[in-house]
Amino acid sequence: MAFTPPPDKIMFEIYKDVSRNGDYQVIYFTELDDHTREVEINRAANGEHVFDGFIRNRGKDQAKLVLGSIIERLNKGEPVQTADIEKELQPFTP
Repeated sequence: MAFTPPPDKIMFEIYKDVSRNGDYQVIYFTELDDHTREVEINRAANGEHVFDGFIRNRGKDQAKLVLGSIIERLNKGEPVQTADIEKELQPFTP
């Protein structure tokens, strides 16, 4: 089996999951496996879109920590503006 390098960027979306509990979630589209892809994409598509974009694969762990912090703040009811998200993710975007 040949080695396939990971993509240089990861596509993500922040959304509010209105069909389940109303919590904010983040989905990393380019990291979904075949078993959960359809379910996860449908869940995001049925939610309320908040923000989407790309993060670089290099440094993705730090970027995911930042995204996790944003999700936590949203779920606590803190108003987080699109400009704030863009600013916080700027060091991790391609």
